[in-house]
Amino acid sequence: MWGLIPSPTTDGRLLIGLDDFINLKVGQHIFGCASIFDHAAKANQSRYPWAQNVVSIGLLKQVKGRWACLFLGFRFYLPRHMIAEQKETAKIKGQVAPFQSKLTQAAEMLIAVAGHFASTPMLAVTDSWFGNQGLWKPVRQTVGERFHLLSRLRSNQVLYALPDARPADAKTRGRPRKYGQRLGTVTDRAHALRQQTAAYQVNLYGKVREVLAVEKTVMLKTLKCPIKVVWVFRKTQWVALFTTDLDLSVTQVIEYYGARWKIESGFKELKQDIGSQKCQSRNAQAVINHLHFCMMATTVTWMYADRIKADPQRRHKVKGRTSFAFSDVRRLIAEASLSEDFDRLCHKPTNPMKNSLVAVLLRMVA
Repeated sequence: MWGLIPSPTTDGRLLIGLDDFINLKVGQHIFGCASIFDHAAKANQSRYPWAQNVVSIGLLKQVKGRWACLFLGFRFYLPRHMIAEQKETAKIKGQVAPFQSKLTQAAEMLIAVAGHFASTPMLAVTDSWFGNQGLWKPVRQTVGERFHLLSRLRSNQVLYALPDARPADAKTRGRPRKYGQRLGTVTDRAHALRQQTAAYQVNLYGKVREVLAVEKTVMLKTLKCPIKVVWVFRKTQWVALFTTDLDLSVTQVIEYYGARWKIESGFKELKQDIGSQKCQSRNAQAVINHLHFCMMATTVTWMYADRIKADPQRRHKVKGRTSFAFSDVRRLIAEASLSEDFDRLCHKPTNPMKNSLVAVLLRMVA
């Protein structure tokens, strides 16, 4: 299906959103279920609900002028204690699944996508949890220089200046310096650079907004490479975004990271609109297949919206929002599947399908 996505690149690169989500369940014997910590739980919700933890990647692209997430793959994360205790919810075809960390699962999926799009640059857009050496190193070693990372810096991370170039005729001993002067933490640099900000017009969350930002190229020891850091300032707060792709502009960094939120919206569409959260299958293969079909349905829906000529009309008007919603595209697909043209292509069976088991039981009763 990856090859059927129309125009998958944005500015000549693949934008891959990466994050994990939980699927709440009620059955005690459902594959992949455990007491998973929910950092987004509300005050009246359990912090450790019974749920599946899924690591997923999706293609971020614009569909009819709005950002959308087209899911490309997923992995069920099974906690180490489940595998050590050999619980039934951690078994596939009777065998306990091997343990893999979330970073290892994410790296494998990114490498698979890079193998399919063999010559296309790829930019992984993640939150601060995934944006570290555990993801960067294995993917970079396998994919090479066409893989880059865009994420958010933690406020206490230490930044270093670029090392001074050693003159060719220098006779000093030892290897060249890898890092320059220590610049302080991300918070220290934010306070020092606040007066140097410039205004940028960016397409963020469906609107053209003016933001104040400043950029600097520094060294980061956790990735062991130069990065471009963009501080975005609001009235009383700020965020620090970084990317290993030094060719990205400030506007691109802010817009691409803002588009990362669409994978969160995709999780909501997947669980509530498509119904992955309602499935109560127990068997591992059934659970995996059901989630595959749910993600495929979500991706096909966005592909349909990208291929139609006219923009879908928003059914439920919301103040401040003019773009269509995922449910509007689903409604168009439902209307098209009920039309006469669809019946001409996919003929309805003249004889109703019979369940052989039911037919045998009816004959036995007669």
